[in-house]
Amino acid sequence: MGEGELYRKGFGNKAAVRQKLADDFHHSDVVRRIKSNDYRLELGDISLHMAREMGFCYGVERTVQYAYETLEVHPDRDIYITDEIIHNPQVNEKLIELGMKFLYGRYSCGKKVEELQPSDIVLIPAFGVPVADMAKLKDRGCILVDTTCGSVLNVWKNVERYSKEGVTAVVHGKYTHEETRATISQVTKYPQGKYLVVKDIPETHIVCEFIRKGGDRTTFLEHFRNSVSKDFDPERDLQRIGLANQTTMMSSESLAIQKLLRAAMVDRYGEPEIARRFIAFDTICSATQDRQDTLSALLHSTRLDLVLVVGGFNSSNTGHLAELGSEKAPTYHVENEQGLVSADEIRYRDPKSGLVVTAHGWLSSGKLSIGVTAGASTPDNIVGRVIERLLEIRGISLEKLDPQPVAP
Repeated sequence: MGEGELYRKGFGNKAAVRQKLADDFHHSDVVRRIKSNDYRLELGDISLHMAREMGFCYGVERTVQYAYETLEVHPDRDIYITDEIIHNPQVNEKLIELGMKFLYGRYSCGKKVEELQPSDIVLIPAFGVPVADMAKLKDRGCILVDTTCGSVLNVWKNVERYSKEGVTAVVHGKYTHEETRATISQVTKYPQGKYLVVKDIPETHIVCEFIRKGGDRTTFLEHFRNSVSKDFDPERDLQRIGLANQTTMMSSESLAIQKLLRAAMVDRYGEPEIARRFIAFDTICSATQDRQDTLSALLHSTRLDLVLVVGGFNSSNTGHLAELGSEKAPTYHVENEQGLVSADEIRYRDPKSGLVVTAHGWLSSGKLSIGVTAGASTPDNIVGRVIERLLEIRGISLEKLDPQPVAP
């Protein structure tokens, strides 16, 4: 390994870390038992129904694997991660326990990029990093291990192409999210590059209104002051737009935003002009889509008394699963088993307000049908501990009860 090198495919020692990864993140008897029983299990008066796609996705699995490979190959080096490697506190805290350090964010060790040495190793997380940050790291001559998810890289290619062709990138996402910040930074590769971030349908309506009728430039820029590129002019920069998504957004919302913006462009410029002025690609990652689709299928096929969604409170894709669940049943987004305080009390992130709150009377007595799913950054062992805590609260022992199939 030479100083200043860039690794995008790990170190080829997956076999050496496979068991460690299984022990630290994947092993859960209860999750295995539910999956092997057609994703359903009846224990006492609790009927558990698990979404068929949940937990670690391929991109997250790969990112964590590369971190473990780096630790295995270079136990004597200082190893850093720019920020949270994924949005799961247990995974990030495990990496700290193993000796990794974080440069930015909630786990920052205080080390500045300017203090890094060529012998230091820096991991780029699954979300990627902004163009300017990557340039700073390369300037330090650090050894870089880039774990940026392939789905994110695909979005970047589209955004970069938009900028090259003088098309403004309109990104459906959260401008504070690491992935979105990295995505919009791709426009800086071209002097004419422009971007606008819309977080939801209400903000899209504001953009559509300006496209159709124009409006007060100052008011528009004040509303989007944190989510537009430098020197953005809505009258000029909304004449040609290309859509992209933060890969973890709600698919149905992204499609709705696409339709709204296209209709506004047609109203302003006419259908014959649309091919030149409007470009759209579906850049929601397949893992996000699969988790949303299988939860939706579960919600529509099974009567559920409540839904437990497991994952980091700052995980975008997990939050959207909770939003989806809340449309059909009381839904509780918990980070881990500690959120299940008792049969009366639960600490969770409210899917509507986004606030972490405490509720009472969440787990009623009698027979209950409970749905379970987890975000793409949640390992099976955390899901298992949540289920075990749920059963413990109800006085149900896994050791004493054999699983029985739930009647269709």
